[in-house]
Amino acid sequence: METISELMLMTGLDTWVAAEAWVWPLCEILHFTGMAILIGTVGAVDLRILGVGKGIPISALERFIPLGVAAFIVNLATGFIFIAGNPVGGPMEYLTNLSLQLKLLVVLIAGINLLVFYVTGIHRAVDATPADGAAPLNAKVVAVVSLVAWFSVILFGRLIMYNDTLLYALGL
Repeated sequence: METISELMLMTGLDTWVAAEAWVWPLCEILHFTGMAILIGTVGAVDLRILGVGKGIPISALERFIPLGVAAFIVNLATGFIFIAGNPVGGPMEYLTNLSLQLKLLVVLIAGINLLVFYVTGIHRAVDATPADGAAPLNAKVVAVVSLVAWFSVILFGRLIMYNDTLLYALGL
């Protein structure tokens, strides 16, 4: 963790964030908006796979996925700024935060889930689902994992500022 922290400090983001009062709030706005777009796009596809909104072709909703990918990139960039540019306790304050660690773990799970969706060919079966049809069971499992993962990302993201409460609740 210390090596990662030192590498992040070499970026100079901590100095920039501390010197410019607008950087942190702008990143908060972008991060929140990015998550809303990500949940909106990926969530819509996941819900349709689960059978909500039958009559809408899943492929029509998948057109919005590039917007979700762009939002994820925005969140990745702003999240990096939050950690590397933390003007109060530096990167180590975040890197040792259990809530952040759990958030990053769940982002990894969501990424693996997405990889499973495409590598195993589940996406082809989903694309072949007619507008009024039901997606295959394995696609529904992927959709549930996706929804749980992304809402867990939001939960653990909110708990970052309340890490002590989480640790207390877990008895740590």
